[in-house]
Amino acid sequence: MSFYQFYKEQILHASIEEVWEFISSPINLKEITPKYMGFDITSDLMDDKMYPGMIISYKVSPVLGIKTTWVTEITQVRDKSYFVDEQRVGPYSIWHHQHIIEQLPNGVIMKDIISYQPPFGFLGAIANRLFIKSKLNEIFDYRRKVLDLRFNASKMKVKIAPTL
Repeated sequence: MSFYQFYKEQILHASIEEVWEFISSPINLKEITPKYMGFDITSDLMDDKMYPGMIISYKVSPVLGIKTTWVTEITQVRDKSYFVDEQRVGPYSIWHHQHIIEQLPNGVIMKDIISYQPPFGFLGAIANRLFIKSKLNEIFDYRRKVLDLRFNASKMKVKIAPTL
């Protein structure tokens, strides 16, 4: 039985209010998930803001295009600071995802800490080495690009080489 933690952080050149407004809305999950994963929210969201106890169900195809039902519960929320989602139904034995944002002098640092346990004991450990960890990196690299375009693109200085 193997247990893992995955950590990513990103600097966003935006206000904490702007970042929170975006990340605390489950509707935006589709935008930050790679298209090939076929992410679709299947629950009727009564609110566009997360709150403790909120259940979100969706279909996703993380491996080989096989549709999987995933249900998460938002277990903790602290406005403009963090929220936690935990898998209730899905592919992992344990999935606990902390989304943390903190104010910086020139923006916000966003941290993701995922504590997870694949199913199937030692087979899950092999799967983690073969593809789960790399798949998480791939998903969060995509997320980084989307969030960079959304929050950092207008703040980046673009140098244009002179033409000869």
